[in-house]
Amino acid sequence: MKKTAQFMMLAGALLFTSVILAQSTIKGVVVEAGINMPLPGANVIEKGTTNGVVTDFDGNFTLETESDSGEILITYVGYTTKTVAFTKDADLGTISMESSQVGLQEIQIIASVAVDRKTPVAVSTIKSEEISLKLSTQEFPEILKATPGVYATRAGGGYGDGRINLRGFDSENVAVMINGVPVNDMENGAVYWSNWAGLGDVTSSMQVQRGLGASKVAVPSVGGTINIITKSTDAEQGGNVYSSIGNNGYLKYGMTYSTGLTEKGFAATVSASKISGDGYVDGTEFSGYNYFLSLAQQLNEQHRLTFTAFGAQQTHGQRYNRSTIAELLDTDSGPQKANKDWGYKNGEVYHQSFNFYHKPQISLNHLWEINDNSALSTALYASFGSGGGRRDEGSKIGSSEYRIGGSGLQPIDFDRIIEENKANGALGSTDIISSSRNSHEWYGLLSTYKNRINDQLTISGGLDGRYYVGSHWYEVDDLLGGQFFLDNETDTFAYGKPLRVGDKYNKDYDGVVLRTGLFGQAEYQLTDALNFFIAADISNSSYKQKEYMNNEITGDRSSDYVDFLGFGVKGGGNYNLDMNNNVFINVGYFSKAPFLDNVFLDEDGIVPNADAVNEKVFSAELGYGYRSEKLSANVNIYYTNWLDKAYTGSLQGADNEIYFYNLLGIDALHQGIEVDLRYKLTDKLSFTGMASLGDWKWKSNSSAQVQDQGGTVIDEVVVIADGIKVGDAAQTTFALGAKYKLAPKSSIYADYNFAGDNYASYDVTNRSSADLPDVWKLPDFGLFDLGLTHAFDMVGFEAVLNGKINNVFNTEYVSDANDVDGTAATALVYYGAGRTYSVGLKLKF
Repeated sequence: MKKTAQFMMLAGALLFTSVILAQSTIKGVVVEAGINMPLPGANVIEKGTTNGVVTDFDGNFTLETESDSGEILITYVGYTTKTVAFTKDADLGTISMESSQVGLQEIQIIASVAVDRKTPVAVSTIKSEEISLKLSTQEFPEILKATPGVYATRAGGGYGDGRINLRGFDSENVAVMINGVPVNDMENGAVYWSNWAGLGDVTSSMQVQRGLGASKVAVPSVGGTINIITKSTDAEQGGNVYSSIGNNGYLKYGMTYSTGLTEKGFAATVSASKISGDGYVDGTEFSGYNYFLSLAQQLNEQHRLTFTAFGAQQTHGQRYNRSTIAELLDTDSGPQKANKDWGYKNGEVYHQSFNFYHKPQISLNHLWEINDNSALSTALYASFGSGGGRRDEGSKIGSSEYRIGGSGLQPIDFDRIIEENKANGALGSTDIISSSRNSHEWYGLLSTYKNRINDQLTISGGLDGRYYVGSHWYEVDDLLGGQFFLDNETDTFAYGKPLRVGDKYNKDYDGVVLRTGLFGQAEYQLTDALNFFIAADISNSSYKQKEYMNNEITGDRSSDYVDFLGFGVKGGGNYNLDMNNNVFINVGYFSKAPFLDNVFLDEDGIVPNADAVNEKVFSAELGYGYRSEKLSANVNIYYTNWLDKAYTGSLQGADNEIYFYNLLGIDALHQGIEVDLRYKLTDKLSFTGMASLGDWKWKSNSSAQVQDQGGTVIDEVVVIADGIKVGDAAQTTFALGAKYKLAPKSSIYADYNFAGDNYASYDVTNRSSADLPDVWKLPDFGLFDLGLTHAFDMVGFEAVLNGKINNVFNTEYVSDANDVDGTAATALVYYGAGRTYSVGLKLKF
């Protein structure tokens, strides 16, 4: 009996020893092929088992295998599965994952994607998984609200009406690019997110490059660059269908399908969705169609063509006019939902402010891989915008007397106005609904050549050419029961004529922009740890205006081209102190051409502003990064000096004519510190954090003479702005987030976002005295969001269920404000959205 027990103990020991001996420790780092960007969160599984880990923030992994030999499978959404063999303990080194999207390489060359621990810029990257997890019913820019330096809101709260500020700069001074193609309005630099409402469905990754950014094209941005990379054509066959519902009648459904890469080198991906809802804010009903198409053909080993088309046709009611806090609190709907810009007509909802637009964008990309070290990527692109925003003429629509109930922010009584217009008979309508129409044609060429000269030096350069024509006019949409409408502007061709539905009035002009630029960059890898770059660009912006409505213009109705030469130079370096620590620095200066709106101050005229000058920007930044298996952290200190900010305005002279002025020498200083981190406490629990402390102030006083066309001085404008805080964005923000993995395919997250030191927006040209009160400071606020995702098998398909709640505690807060006299009582505000939610299901096949 004793011998039997000893034998069993010996056998058990031998079995245990064999198991121990059979185990191996496998290490490696997973990166994206081509650019060597780490892929955090990639799944690494021992083939044939459930034994696995995920890569850390630097793409590193360590896996204790159950066998001493075999294979590991590495998977990551958007990349082709990688199988790697191992034998005993092994360090597999760098494992490159090929994108499963055909055509992504040429996009990345053009789009100037920043690489961690190499490109010396402050950068935050958000992958498609996080976008689909957290976007919910939020506006697309709001997905960036936990990014350092970002302040994003829904503005008026209408579908697609969101806005974003980066380091205190609005969209005019933040370059937004989709697949490397600039999308800022060519006339005024604005970004209208409703034009891209479907981006959340097709974005592969979104990179925010703060400050100078890594972009090589001639799009100098003051605050930074938002670089959106859409999906290209999937190399693997499959697709999905999905649907989601949410608060206030929110409904969205759609599908995506990819043919996969055929033996003949062809692949196609198509995506489409429908969205509709009542809107969180009263009178903001919306409806839209989003679509995406990508076709790729590998012509031979050196040449590939990719065709992409996407867009979003949408209509939505708006909350255009702001109100005081007292007015909003004194409503049945409450301050978060109240809206004065809608009413009822014939028993149905009718909008005073309403937006409708469709802006498809198409591009043809060609990649020529000349040899192993050089490539030429060229994109021909075009976009065609058409639509506008509803407006009103007359005094009744905005009057409290014509509200249902007769006061405040009650709905507009359009039926009463219709009856009075009918009674006017031959006198015509006193009030009408019209629309400010805007259409454009935009054509561009963007070509980038990249050549790896040797192991140390890589050069790149190319050209950026754009041609744009924007047409703008007012059009009568609804006479509200009347027979016609008489325009009271005596200097237009419409004056005195009975205007009917479809007629133009008020304004009718074209803005023409022709921009050509060259850019170049050199990257030098001095050692494995030390990398430098220098980049320069030069561009010429030519502006012309054509006028069709002003009856005071005789002869040629088109101006000559007005040219502005701009340039930029920037450089920097990154030094990896060791495997964990790195530091970087960048410095740059650029001279930025004014926008067309600053060159032609009068939309009814063709005389350019002779005093228009380039804006100048000097920027410097110092950064530090730390990477380890559990912790990833960044600290950035930035300094941006903005010189000769373009400011224009108008005054009415004694003869009732409108005269324009151009202020020079308005300067601002934006400086601050940013911190962001990710910490993986365990394989299941991880945390994120961010803090951004800004100090943004105007730094000069200025004055300008107001002259008539004959040169006679009729007035003077004085601005006393030195030391005043810049408004319209929170200067202090921080965020905390936690994510817990409930099961291998299930997780829950919680986020908290805080915004403080937020000063109301104001027109700095109105600061004419040092005795004026301080600009009103909005109350600080913090918001909680919760979300859950769960993947499971459903009738043979993989299903993913997502649920999200934003602003869990229904916090009331002012998100946007215009200052009037420095007090809360008179400030005109928008409240942010209260509690919202959505639930979505995606079925993959």
